[in-house]
Amino acid sequence: MARFRTHSAFYADAVGVGRVRAGRTVADSQAAAQAGDVVWSGLNSTSLPQGMEPLDTLASQMKAASKFANEQLSATILGVSSIDG
Repeated sequence: MARFRTHSAFYADAVGVGRVRAGRTVADSQAAAQAGDVVWSGLNSTSLPQGMEPLDTLASQMKAASKFANEQLSATILGVSSIDG
């Protein structure tokens, strides 16, 4: 059960996901989700998009196993990545 905060917008062709703007929180299961989170049940280290900040230990492990393991995230969300549309 992992949760991430998005630092850039992305699109996932998955039930209930679609376009997710920067600054949202994404959980890998309903059990891990909090109110307002996007739930992406297919989220794993292979499907993990760029710009995801781990919010818990399991999310950190998932990111470490992904191709974005050493990604440097910006401290702020600027520009087109923060636009929902």
